[in-house]
Amino acid sequence: MRDTVFIVLPILTLLMFDLGLTLQPRDFLLVAKRPRAALVGLCGQLVVLPLIAAALAAAFNMPPYLYLGVMLIACCPGGSSSNIFSMLAKGDVALSVSLTALSSVITLATVPAIMQYTTAAVGESVGIHLPMANLLAQNLVTMLLPIVAGIVVRSFWHKAAERIDRVLSKVAFPALMLLAGLFFVQHRQTIAEHFAALGMCVTLLIVTAATVAYCGSKAMGLHTKERRTIVIEVGMQNAAQAIAVASSPFIFNNGMIAVPAIIYALMMNVVLLAYVGFLKYSKATAKTF
Repeated sequence: MRDTVFIVLPILTLLMFDLGLTLQPRDFLLVAKRPRAALVGLCGQLVVLPLIAAALAAAFNMPPYLYLGVMLIACCPGGSSSNIFSMLAKGDVALSVSLTALSSVITLATVPAIMQYTTAAVGESVGIHLPMANLLAQNLVTMLLPIVAGIVVRSFWHKAAERIDRVLSKVAFPALMLLAGLFFVQHRQTIAEHFAALGMCVTLLIVTAATVAYCGSKAMGLHTKERRTIVIEVGMQNAAQAIAVASSPFIFNNGMIAVPAIIYALMMNVVLLAYVGFLKYSKATAKTF
């Protein structure tokens, strides 16, 4: 576990630095410019997704460490690859970038709050505790500071930022899959034991949250590109952060809590690639989705 965390934390830091390289300060002003799209997207990701996760984890009677894991992945920010999926889906890439940026900052406060409540409710009875100060410090070092560093590099050395991003963007997804693979091997027995229930729980979480996001977007009168992007943003979570929080010796130090994030990393790509494929190959049917 301690050896693995020295892989997890650098990967998360690099992913967040790469995210920062794609951002500009104006990306954080989306709420003022396009409040409906921003609020629907953020509400779907920061409120709807954790609520659905809590209901499903309870319905599937998840053990405490898996319950915590499902909640952890649900309250993390959007995944850094969501803008690529939005581009493939012919969505609103600018909206995708802004929502990922905003959620990455807002969840610095919401992840500790949600996980503190969840740990007190289901974790402490089995000896799982959340050191809040350590969580805040780790998120500051591995999330906020790399994002800010990336923004600074882009602001002052734009061409260098583009070159670095071209390299890091190519390794982001393989790095996440490597991370998931390492934990999959390490916890294969637990995954095999709970895969049916956990796989169903996680898949329902992604599909249900994306469906609610789509319906909410349509009800708010958002156009097709915005709806597609919000579906992807709500469904794609930062699995690397969830794995880092779960496995960190400074926080939970429990690889079992990372298992739902590993399954989520797999299923979110399966579900969202299927969604993109549906849009691509069923244009007549999908033109309003």
